[in-house]
Amino acid sequence: MTALWLTRIQPNLRHRDARRDLSSAVAMHHRIMQLFPDGLGAQARRQAGALFRTEDTGPTPVVLLQSQLRPDLDQLPTDYASAVTKDLSPLLDALRPGLTVRYRIIANAVRKPGHTTRATTGAPAVIPLTGAEADEWWQRQAEEHSGLHLSTAHSTPLDSARGQRAQDQRRITHARTQFDGAATIKDPDLLRQRLLDGIGRGKAYGCGLLTLAPTRQAS
Repeated sequence: MTALWLTRIQPNLRHRDARRDLSSAVAMHHRIMQLFPDGLGAQARRQAGALFRTEDTGPTPVVLLQSQLRPDLDQLPTDYASAVTKDLSPLLDALRPGLTVRYRIIANAVRKPGHTTRATTGAPAVIPLTGAEADEWWQRQAEEHSGLHLSTAHSTPLDSARGQRAQDQRRITHARTQFDGAATIKDPDLLRQRLLDGIGRGKAYGCGLLTLAPTRQAS
């Protein structure tokens, strides 16, 4: 059985480091990775199974962190945030065909132009999608690659995830769209893998975390 943890972190907006981390996807990534052991190697985020997103729907922002290693919340600075972790393994075990779930994901919906198009037009490596194109992207991801059949889908454009990497001064920008709705599970094994791996690009910087909540028993 795969261990899976969901941690809800509510940063204290009076704390300088919390405000800085909320303003930079790169800073938040580094803060998240400090909660896991050293020595995980070059692919530390993948080894920890760490995915996160920042939600601004309430009175104060909340960071949701999903991981396959339990985070050490004692590594958060004093007064940085209130945080609690719960075991998500029972949710993984409960997934089955026909189960109806509510879902949410903040994703980097993009398409890659072909090599010929890039060579002749100078198009960027990826093109952010908005509106109907973003909706179509999510439908493909959900139904063709994630074992879900969408019943409803509502998309909300968000500000891009931004930050600057210290090691090479490279600026990070990932367009973000939030997708919410209801779906029916078609392939539980495929869905479990997508929950663990995340969906799309920008996983290190607050994109790709899919969360589910069962709504009712299948008839």
